[in-house]
Amino acid sequence: MKKKYAHLILLFLFFGASAFVIYRFNKKVQKPKFYYLKERRAELQNEDWKETQKLWTKYATITNRNPNDIKNRLALSMVYIQEGRVTGEHIYYDAAALHYIHQVLQIEPGNFDALILQSLIELSQHHFTDGLNTALKAQKINPYNAFVYGLLVDGNVETGNYKAAVENSDRMISIRPDMRSYSRISYLREIHGDYKGAIEAMQMAVSAGLPGDESTEWSRIQLAKLYEETGDLKKAEALYDLSLSFRPNYAYALAGLGHLAMCAGDYRKAIDYYLKADGLVNDYSIKEQLAKLYILDGDKGKSKTYIDVMIDGMTRDARQGLDDENIGHYADRELAYAYLLGNDYDKALQHAFAEYNRRPDNIDVNETVAWVYYKKNEVKKALPYIEVALKTNCKNPTLLAHAGLIYAKTNQKEKAKKLLAEVLQNNPNIDVDLKKEAGTALQTL
Repeated sequence: MKKKYAHLILLFLFFGASAFVIYRFNKKVQKPKFYYLKERRAELQNEDWKETQKLWTKYATITNRNPNDIKNRLALSMVYIQEGRVTGEHIYYDAAALHYIHQVLQIEPGNFDALILQSLIELSQHHFTDGLNTALKAQKINPYNAFVYGLLVDGNVETGNYKAAVENSDRMISIRPDMRSYSRISYLREIHGDYKGAIEAMQMAVSAGLPGDESTEWSRIQLAKLYEETGDLKKAEALYDLSLSFRPNYAYALAGLGHLAMCAGDYRKAIDYYLKADGLVNDYSIKEQLAKLYILDGDKGKSKTYIDVMIDGMTRDARQGLDDENIGHYADRELAYAYLLGNDYDKALQHAFAEYNRRPDNIDVNETVAWVYYKKNEVKKALPYIEVALKTNCKNPTLLAHAGLIYAKTNQKEKAKKLLAEVLQNNPNIDVDLKKEAGTALQTL
């Protein structure tokens, strides 16, 4: 759930003073490789950028002078993490952050703050089992820290341990109720079928943040998406507009407006929004939407261009991990959907199962396998996977549409009718073709 992690990667406001104690050891670390800040796109050179440059200069200068300085290595790592979040240049900035995190762990193997930063990046890279194990190691060192329980929530959700995720979310919010804990509570409520509770929790997350701050606006976008999924498009649009007023040129707010235009059938307007978003941040999910839009707009050539860019980029990112463990990124679920867009169902199934073999209990992964089988017209094989995908009572309209169509094709008419009717009754903002297919299928039942 990479995109679900994005709103969780913060600058550790509660980062304890103990993290900034300088530990000196006789053991010297290797002279560090130097990671510069990449120049941001002109539209992103705001006040944030000026402050980021100042912080980077400060921490990088001190770090290079003192090879045993823990405090500034951790602070520099956090600058890189946040910059990756803002720009989407995760491959470069993950490597930069992990370089200094590993240096800290060479100096002090049990450093709690280094471990939670490492776990954070591992989860962002979709190395979910590694991230969970690192978080568990950190929790043993400090069982009273809220952030580590947030990482345990994330790791358990992604590996399909939903009961453990709920337990850790309860512990997290009891220690520190804040934006991070509210947003996690929101997602857990969402995947357990409680949209009303999910919206309430995400509203609390937004209220707990500073308007215009990137993490606050990310939470606002997640709230808008919840409204889209429940059919309240006016509130969703208002939130996207509000986000842009607080943070001009925010890529995910532009993408949100693009999605509204796309589902309303205004494909040219949607393409304009997504092209602008794509020019601001490196995110394959935005390119995926552009590929879908060009298909809808009748331009298969441009669609194929974006599909190829997605596949080549995600494959390259994954392969880089074979040479450098600091930058590898698993993206097989995303690759499965990219290949589906290109009608390469065999490749889609290959990548769906690559993801499934890593985390067979995750509901999203099971949905992916089921949907690939459906597209391959092997619907009986889809059944056991869609059953697992529904196990938490998630009411996501795309999931319910997928399930309803699979049940319809396997002649389970009552199940299909119930799910497809539930999807369409609130008029959720889901993909145009999927909504049409669901409506057509419902009429035949």
